Amino acid sequence: MRKSPTIADETGEATSLSRIRKRLVEAAAQIGQDEPEELTFNHSCLCQCGLPATRPKPEVLLWEVRQGRAKLSVAAGRVIDSRTGEFIQLGLPYGPKSRLLLMHLNSEAIRRQSSVISVEDSMTAFFRRLMGRTQDGRQANMLKLQLSALAAAHFRIGVVYDDERAVQMNSQLVAAFDLWFPSKPGQHVLWPSTLRLSLDYFDSLTKYAVPLDERAIAALAHSAIALDMYCWLAQRLHRIPEGRPQFVPWTALHEQFGQGYTRVRKFREFFLGLLRQVHAAYPDARFETNGRGMMLWQSPPPVRKRLVVVDHCAIGGAPP
Repeated sequence: MRKSPTIADETGEATSLSRIRKRLVEAAAQIGQDEPEELTFNHSCLCQCGLPATRPKPEVLLWEVRQGRAKLSVAAGRVIDSRTGEFIQLGLPYGPKSRLLLMHLNSEAIRRQSSVISVEDSMTAFFRRLMGRTQDGRQANMLKLQLSALAAAHFRIGVVYDDERAVQMNSQLVAAFDLWFPSKPGQHVLWPSTLRLSLDYFDSLTKYAVPLDERAIAALAHSAIALDMYCWLAQRLHRIPEGRPQFVPWTALHEQFGQGYTRVRKFREFFLGLLRQVHAAYPDARFETNGRGMMLWQSPPPVRKRLVVVDHCAIGGAPP
């Protein structure tokens, strides 16, 4: 029996090409016909500056990236081991799962209008909606590790407005979390059952959350860079003035999305392939590409209501 072709995502996992195509075709058809039933949220600054796409080397404990006026710095954190009483070092959050988890935490906080999130009660349903199936043991362990890395990491998010003014947030996105240690020897999987977002991050999120179509997120869940591209276009295109398109050269796109690509030409081939997938998930996005770069045109946001109201809290827009 002939096997379906596979593609390795940025984490090295093999994913069926036929399954990816099926998700994209189904998502594009649904998105073109109906408004989304489920929304997902991301912070505006994190739509511009993404986490590592692939697993960093164990000795790399600091990640920094800049895009335009925004800069993100993430330092890997440490957690206490209940069995030894000692702090142990975790790695940096990375890959598509870290992004999906962060969007899930954002979305639960927005929906509940609370910084306290019960992860175990909501995560299974979220990933079943995204993946169409329950996670197996290996997938669940990878999710737990990424969730722990996110919870322990220290984030610095800064935006420069001019030579005299800048705004910066220094915080752990997660202020407190429970740790669960499995009883099997040698199985070092940490499981935060409940999380409490930091008040600084929660306040910033309620002001600058970008609503996203969960169907598009599900269709692009195989690729960290595809998720980053979708989030970037979602927060940027609707803010471009009508009739005044913005040009982004390949060098800038390479700097933002070209993790692991030293040559711009190779990156361009990779980017254009993913861009077709992103456009299928965001069909109203208006852009053109050529040998010089990418022209962005004013487009409707993926969630048509640019201002989403959740329990009297207005969500939408970008940092001032």
